[in-house]
Amino acid sequence: MARPSAVSAEGGCTTPTSSSRRSDRFLRGLEQASRISFVSHVHPDPDSLGSMLGLAHLVESTLAKPTRLTCDGPISRAENRAMVELLQFDLEPVEELTWAEGEAVVMVDSQPNTGRHSLGMEMPLYAVIDHHDTPGDLEGVPFVDVRRKLGATCSLVTRYLMEQEIPLTKRVATALMYGIETEVSGSPRDAAPLDDSAMQFLFPLTDKDMLARIRNARLPESYYECILQALQNSFVYDRLMICWVNEMPHSEHAAEVCDFLMRFDQVDWVLVGGVCEDRLILSMRTTAPQAWAGELLRNVVGNMGRAGGHDRRAGGVIMLPSTAPSSIDDVQSELRRRLLRALRIEEQRGRRLMPLREMLQNLQS
Repeated sequence: MARPSAVSAEGGCTTPTSSSRRSDRFLRGLEQASRISFVSHVHPDPDSLGSMLGLAHLVESTLAKPTRLTCDGPISRAENRAMVELLQFDLEPVEELTWAEGEAVVMVDSQPNTGRHSLGMEMPLYAVIDHHDTPGDLEGVPFVDVRRKLGATCSLVTRYLMEQEIPLTKRVATALMYGIETEVSGSPRDAAPLDDSAMQFLFPLTDKDMLARIRNARLPESYYECILQALQNSFVYDRLMICWVNEMPHSEHAAEVCDFLMRFDQVDWVLVGGVCEDRLILSMRTTAPQAWAGELLRNVVGNMGRAGGHDRRAGGVIMLPSTAPSSIDDVQSELRRRLLRALRIEEQRGRRLMPLREMLQNLQS
């Protein structure tokens, strides 16, 4: 039976007829499930990983039901790999999943039909718990809790655990804390009071040494190769910087490069486009208030691919018709043209962040 509305004005669940807490309603719908599986978006990040682990702990503690955590695609970013290894996540690849009779699936940090996951609609989807602005197909999902003003899904999950007064292990608390931290502690910061209260609750319970090891994970050589390419191929247009990386071994490098470049004090917007196999991976950041970066990037990409995100952080992907240099150039030129128009920046030739003459001199020295 379809729900009358997917989310409220505040971004929360609108299931009527009950004054009970959302965590109560979430658990009540799982009482008859034989098993609960948690799924998220492709290349799961700390927010999705921490949310899955926190909800599994909630279900196991209150309902004594078997659970499993899944992984949709590889985890390549060094910090994310360190989180999985150090906190001993047991993740099942989505391509190996089969559904048992009576099983319930909970999607976290993502929504159906947004192009951010590999699972088909045949899965027995019970709930969607998320904080993204990117709209998904929520029709008929029995339980929905989408809070678009929150900085992290882990904050919402922490609230559920607090409501149910579930004791947390250091492992669960550390995963939730790092998930929130990665979403709200960067620049620009998108957070709500619930994010801050969740971090205050979690901090005394976390393993501080483990957090430090995850934050300072050792970086692969490919990271520095991408940074070098980025510096060589970054162009400034008024208060916008566009960066192209035409050989990116891991999709997560796009966000890493974007975070690095966003600290440049002469721009308010940064877009990074990295070629990873046959895709152009996009990452956007802005310091502009009320920028609606997710919506802007989605409109800019349009029918070229898929995009979305938050107020001041966004990402997307464009399937390349060909990996020939001329074809990649055509896609990049069209994307640059659309973005300049969307930001009302006059069409112009960008100036290099690092002048070519200086780069050549450095290489020869």
